[in-house]
Formats: sequence, structure tokens, C-alpha cells
Amino acid sequence: MQAPPERYGYVSALNPSGNDRPDALNVVDLDPASPTYGRNIHSLQMPYNGDELHHFGWNACSSALCPYAPHPHLERRYLILPALRTSRIYVVDTRPDPTRPHIVKIIEPEELMARSGYSRPHTVHCGPDAIYVSALGSANGGDGPGGIFLLDHFSFDVIGPWEIHRGSQELAYDFWWHLAEDVLMSSEWCRPEQFENGVVPEDLLANKYGHRLHFWDLRKRRLDQTVDIGPENQMLLELRPAHDPRKTHGFAGVVVSTVDLSASIWTWFRENGAWRMRKVITIPAVPASAADLPPILKAFEAVPPLVTDIDLSLDDRFLYVSCWGLGELHQYDVSDPVLPVLTGKVDVGGIVNKKPHAKRNGSLSGGPQMVEISRDGRRIYFTNSLYSAWDDQFYPSGMDGWMAKANADPDGGLELDPGFFIDFGETRVHQVRLEGGDASTDSFCYPS
Repeated sequence: MQAPPERYGYVSALNPSGNDRPDALNVVDLDPASPTYGRNIHSLQMPYNGDELHHFGWNACSSALCPYAPHPHLERRYLILPALRTSRIYVVDTRPDPTRPHIVKIIEPEELMARSGYSRPHTVHCGPDAIYVSALGSANGGDGPGGIFLLDHFSFDVIGPWEIHRGSQELAYDFWWHLAEDVLMSSEWCRPEQFENGVVPEDLLANKYGHRLHFWDLRKRRLDQTVDIGPENQMLLELRPAHDPRKTHGFAGVVVSTVDLSASIWTWFRENGAWRMRKVITIPAVPASAADLPPILKAFEAVPPLVTDIDLSLDDRFLYVSCWGLGELHQYDVSDPVLPVLTGKVDVGGIVNKKPHAKRNGSLSGGPQMVEISRDGRRIYFTNSLYSAWDDQFYPSGMDGWMAKANADPDGGLELDPGFFIDFGETRVHQVRLEGGDASTDSFCYPS
């Protein structure tokens, strides 16, 4: 948190099917003293079309200093970019010039499937003993089970699947851990056929998307306990554990309730030797005229919040919640993890509101989606694209990609930065990674 502020951000950019252009990794200037501040200063084009780059991450982070698997010679240098649609993985080197990253390795889908047993790589986390990657589909591209596989820290070769004793787990999405407790948590989205061409309304209303959180023995790679938060709580996605290794709680975001279209945040904690979950935040849907809604929502005459990302500041004090449907970014004080307090909110975009930005004329499509917090907790960057097929369902009039920033008060409070807005045009943008590391990337074995 005391490190110098970030100078650059790396932003995954996708070009939807039919655009006939490959995805890219953009480099944006985040240094206010720079003449190109707030601009996209470089785009690294991928060699193939149709990848749909998703939740990429750094090869190394603070977990490399953990005492049971120390790798102090690793450096935070390479970005691992999974392609959710094609099942490729790109390894990108940010040295020697961080503004001109370049591809050094491509893991083709055939190799990934043969060595890991998985397809549809989704989320990357740097671990103490390897690079961990979640995957949503099985090796033949089928329905599952999804899970986690490992990449070698140095060669980036696929080591193999992580799980030894899977138990009842089938669906996959995000994963995280409490390293000092030897516990890994994994969440659930859906099978490839349920996301690849957009949300399947019949499956959603039948509660066929994920609603369980799994707790694993990290060393033994064995499922120990599963907590079901109720089938109506559809799409239990993003996980954010406390960064302090002395703490054993964390937060999970639920996209939508099939009872009332609300979204929710849940806290997990350990009680009497078992893991429990409690709903601590409910964000209600907002009534709206059917004429203002996309076809998928007209019958409900309401805008669901659609919580699609959450992020926790490094001091574990503030939780940021993106409400992609409403066009809102919320800030909660979670000093007491079971009694969060709303301390700030910004409005930009949204399905109905389409609230503009000071630097952009006209209404905005999309809303706060992927969120990344600076290490000192003062700057919150966010982008507006979820997944191309889902973008088209909820924002059918079209979506241009954009990135914005909010400034946070150290004591609570959030303000949209009127001077920072990057318009990417037809190219949609998703995950943001920051030079020097991110609040959503690093995990720690030491409390200070």
C-alpha cells in the first residue's frame, strides 16, 4: 500500500464476433504527470480472431514469499491471458518496456485440453507453488465438470488438473484461498452452453445456474465442505477473501435472485469448525417501463442490479460492488464484515439511466463491470463489458467500450473523476491489471 502509485494499466479488449478483428491487450497511461495521461497508448493485437479474452492475471505476486513454497526470485513480469471462447492462453512479457508488452508463448487449446482435462480457461491467480487457472468446461469442450489447473511458474507449461478428490463439485467460476489456513474456495457460474451464446432464460428461471461455494483442503486438493446458499440465488460468482492472513472471512457476489431480481453480497466465515455464509447486503431491482427495457427483461418491468464484480481494498476496509444493470458502483465499509455500511456511490451508464460521463457527450451503454483498486485504495478503475453475448442481450442497442475512474476518500466516500474517461469505440474492454499489482490479484502469508 506504501508503494509508488501505478503508472500504467493493462486492459483486456475484445472485438465481438463479426467484427473481424482480434482481441487486444491495451496499455493505458495512469500517471497524472504524463502528457498522455488517461489515454490508450498501445494495443497489443492477438494473432487470432474470436478469443474473448477474460480474467487475466500476473504470473507472480506476494504469495511467492509464502514460507512453505518460497519463490523470492520470481518477478511480477508476465501477464497470463486466458481466452474464454477459444481456450487459448497467451503469455505476455511486460519487460523491458512496460508500455510495449509482447507475446512470448501461446498455449493452444489442444495442448491445454490434453494436459489439464479442461477447456474454457477463465480466471488466473498467482499462487505460491504455481499459477492457478480456473476453467469452465471439460477437455472436449463439453459441459463439465469445470475446475482448476496449474501452470509452471517458469516455463508456463500446463502441469495438469489441480483437484484430486472433487466430490460433488461440477460447476466452476472464481476461486481464492486463505493461504495460512490451507483452504481454497471455489464458486459456480454455469456450463459452457449456458453462457457462450448468452444467458439461457429458461435455465435461469429454473435455478440451473450456480449457487454453491466450495471449501477445499488446499494442500490435499480435496473438497471438504460445500455451502448451498439457496437455488434462487443464481450465479454465485466473484470471491474476495480478506487480505490479512490472520482473518478467515471473505465476500461473495450473487448476480440475481429469481424471487425478486435483487442482487446480494454474502460473507463467509468459520464457526465451530465449519464454514458458514450469511447474506449481508441486498440490492433491490428498480421498477422500469417495459418500453425502456431489453427483450430479456420486458416481462419483469424492472432493472436488476446484476452484481457482476466486487473488489476489496488491501486494508480490508472497503468493498466495491459493481451493479452493471443499474449503472452504479457502490462502496461499503466492511470493517465489520457482517454489518456493511454503504459509504459511497457513483452513477454512470445503466440499462435504463444510461447516465453520461462529463468527458463523453450523450448517454452511455454498459455500466460499471470489472473493478480494480489501486494499492493505496485511493483510485478505483472500472470498465463496462461483461461478455460479448451477454452485452448484446442486456444492451441490445449496441455497446462501445469505455474505462472510467472513481476517487475514494480514505475515510469513506466515492466521487466519479470527471477528467478520466477512455473511449475505446467498438472495442469492448473487460479486466484491468495495474503495474505493481492489484487489490484483486495479491494474496499474502504475512500480516505486514
